[in-house]
Amino acid sequence: MTRAKLELGEITHHNIKQLKRLNNVVFPVSYNEKFYKDVLEAGELAKLAYYNDIVVGAVCCRIDQEIGRRLYIMTLGCLSQYRRLGIGSMMVDHVLNYVENDGTFDSIYLHVQLNNDSAIQFYKKFGFEIVETKEHYYKRIDPAAAYVLEKRLRPKTLNGKNEHLSNNNKKD
Repeated sequence: MTRAKLELGEITHHNIKQLKRLNNVVFPVSYNEKFYKDVLEAGELAKLAYYNDIVVGAVCCRIDQEIGRRLYIMTLGCLSQYRRLGIGSMMVDHVLNYVENDGTFDSIYLHVQLNNDSAIQFYKKFGFEIVETKEHYYKRIDPAAAYVLEKRLRPKTLNGKNEHLSNNNKKD
């Protein structure tokens, strides 16, 4: 039996409709045209996932610089019949490689609906931790609350100094 071919591909004007259809099936929320316009300009931060040349998943991220420099995973999803085949892991690995090669990110974060246990466990395998609960994050879906999951890439800073350096390296 031949092994399935898993790969990531660019999101372009020619295939953006596939992303829209995929998101409508995978996620309980709708995304507006601005989301898709931003995705087209995201380059390596937005990818379609292919299983034997069929679009079965996608990951879309953006850079958030409100608090430090963080990568926000806006969407990462896969059609249910293609889960547990390594597609989600391939997409997370792509994101992790991107931030590692860039070297300037403090963390990666995303929102997960409170009752989405499989997604929470999936991200925990990659070192993400629940750091916050947002009570009314989603509109028109139940439960409306979301966890914020974050993977720290470097220690939090205090006054521009790394926490782990702040007390240990003082000269007397």
